[in-house]
Amino acid sequence: MNEYNSLFDNDKLLEPGFMISMYARGSFPMAQEDGTIDWYLPKTRAVIPVTDFNIPKSLKKFMQNAQFDYRYDCSTMSVIKNCSNRSETWISTDLIEAYQKLINLGYVHSVEVYQKDELVGGLYGIAFRGAFFGESMFSKVTQASKCAMVKLFENLKIKGYDIVDVQYITNHLAMFGTIEIPYDDYVEILVRAYKKEIEFL
Repeated sequence: MNEYNSLFDNDKLLEPGFMISMYARGSFPMAQEDGTIDWYLPKTRAVIPVTDFNIPKSLKKFMQNAQFDYRYDCSTMSVIKNCSNRSETWISTDLIEAYQKLINLGYVHSVEVYQKDELVGGLYGIAFRGAFFGESMFSKVTQASKCAMVKLFENLKIKGYDIVDVQYITNHLAMFGTIEIPYDDYVEILVRAYKKEIEFL
C-alpha cells in the first residue's frame, strides 16, 4: 500500500492519529532507503492466536535455567533503537521519533530481557484494544528474543488479548504457532478484538 506517498509527506504518514488508524486496519510502516515511509497491507496475514501460542520444549528448558530478568515498558525506546541497529533496517530516524510519540500516548509497548542489569534482548509492538501488532525484536545473547516472546504472550493471555500480528511468517516465528490466514478472516478477528478495552499493563 504505497499510494499514500503520493498524497502525504512523511510528517502526515507518521502523525500519531494516522499511524494508529493504519495499524488498526492491519497496515504497518517501513522506511525506504531514501527515507520515505511506505505502509503495507498484505492480503495474506501472519498471526499468532494468543490462546494457541506454542513454547518449544527446548526453550522451556532453557528458560528454567536462564539468568534473565524480564521487564515491561521500562526502556521501550532502547529496545526500538537496538532493533534498528542493523546494517539494513526499515526503522529510520523518522520512525523512531514517531514511535516516541506513540509511547507517550500509551500505544507502544516493550518486553525487555536483562542479564546482570544489562539489556540483552527484547521486542516491541503496538497494542490496540484486544490486538497486538508486533514490530521487531533483537538479541545480544542466545535465545533472548525468544524468551521475550514467551513473556509477551504470558502477559497478553492474562490480559485477554486475542491476536498478535507478526507481519510475515519466518522459521523463528513458526515455532511459536504462527499461521497464515486470508485478509477477510483477519478482519473478522480484529473486529472481535476491538470490542475489548484492555490495558497492556
